[in-house]
Amino acid sequence: MTEAIACATLLVREYDEAIEFFTRALGFQLLEDTPLGDGKRWVVVAPARSTGMRILLARASTPSQERCIGNQTGGRVSFFLNTDDFVAAHQSMRQRGVRFLEPPRSEPYGTVAVFADLYGNRWDLLESRGEAPRER
Repeated sequence: MTEAIACATLLVREYDEAIEFFTRALGFQLLEDTPLGDGKRWVVVAPARSTGMRILLARASTPSQERCIGNQTGGRVSFFLNTDDFVAAHQSMRQRGVRFLEPPRSEPYGTVAVFADLYGNRWDLLESRGEAPRER
């Protein structure tokens, strides 16, 4: 039996602003945007040409969920965006307005820089050297 994590949920304020950020600033593809009724939608994005995990953009629907927007992991890096060309990806993302929280750095596992999405969730842009990143 083979299993894989297919999707992870990211709480957002509004669907359309989140779609705009992920497709324009990060260059992701909008894979699905299906109305579910009562203003809810099933919105899935993923990096272009990716065969890995996808992100479900879920509009917060309760005050408790709204308080978690931008801080779903208590300030830790939430997602790891792998690339095979760090320099090109970093430059392209900066040109499209992505806010990096630090300059690129070299680690034993690869080249990495932390950036924030439109809500402040922290992401790693990472070109791996083949070794998995260690807990920071």
